[in-house]
Amino acid sequence: PNSKVVAPIGTANWISISALNRLRRTDTAKVEPMWHSKYAILRSWFSDESEFSFLQHTGFRGFLLSNLLLDLGGGIVLRSLVALSILTTLIVSMPVLEYFVNRLLVSGPFWAKWISWRTFAHASLPLKLIMGQLAWKATARGFGKLEGKIRDYVVDMESAMLEECVPLTFGPGADEDAAEDEIDEFDLGLLETDDDDDAYDDEDYSESDSY
Repeated sequence: PNSKVVAPIGTANWISISALNRLRRTDTAKVEPMWHSKYAILRSWFSDESEFSFLQHTGFRGFLLSNLLLDLGGGIVLRSLVALSILTTLIVSMPVLEYFVNRLLVSGPFWAKWISWRTFAHASLPLKLIMGQLAWKATARGFGKLEGKIRDYVVDMESAMLEECVPLTFGPGADEDAAEDEIDEFDLGLLETDDDDDAYDDEDYSESDSY
């Protein structure tokens, strides 16, 4: 409810800006087929090189969320920050972890299970390598899930930012004079993916009570 929606002029396939942004972050290939691949939506609305890009309204906050955390190096900055946070947490909690490991190694119940885990302790090198590989895969899988959850949160922040920053051209709260100026300005606002004619088409922003 109360979300800004957008569609090329002359079409009735409206979609909220936040839903469109989540779709381009999760499954980019499905964005342009929404309008039968007639318009270069990504190149027109989400490219820094386009004068009609939504991102031009987001300022420094948009640079941090979109360009730095999500786009740069395929998300390498976000991945590095997650890894650095985990490493910092492990270093800070090392004294506590060391205490519990020492207590475990000298505990009676641990050594009472010697028969159960001695096979792994005296396993051959190939078996130890396999166990290490399995442990590494499990760790990488857990890290990937954590990174995915954090990335989804950042994408939600980016979507909310776009909803907040992209100006209205129609609907409640829109300045009529500004809306007319926006329409004139965006008369060439949406690129068409036509091999023979790469002219721009129109775009509108609006606000609706539903998708």
